Amino acid sequence: MNIDIKNINPISDYPLGEKRKEWLKTSTGKTLDEITLENVINGDIKPEDIRISPETLKLQGEIAKKGNRPTITKNFERASEMVAIPDDKILATYNALRPYRSSKEELFEIADELESKYSAVVISAFIKEAAEVYEQRGQLRKD
Repeated sequence: MNIDIKNINPISDYPLGEKRKEWLKTSTGKTLDEITLENVINGDIKPEDIRISPETLKLQGEIAKKGNRPTITKNFERASEMVAIPDDKILATYNALRPYRSSKEELFEIADELESKYSAVVISAFIKEAAEVYEQRGQLRKD
């Protein structure tokens, strides 16, 4: 389904699951109407069928943007990129971002890998910004 994001309304289209259910699909293309207890019991719905899609997260971000909520807009942008990143890589990145855990160079390497391997441009910029802030605050790992 093609959705004209210029016409998304942060009031009348939100929450998407109630107001625009037809716009939503899981990462495997299932509709919300297909996600039923009966289909789960029958084995027609697998765990991968209930993962959120990047498109849904981007739609949520557009609603936040049109509602003048820039912080949550960025969160949805990052989340839409994270769908493609394996869970173990997300956890390793999270751990690397904890204060005093990584050097600036290590954080920049992680950011560059996420951008080149997973097209995670927004996440990459976020990690590089964190590395700069950690440097200013003296929160990088000291070897």
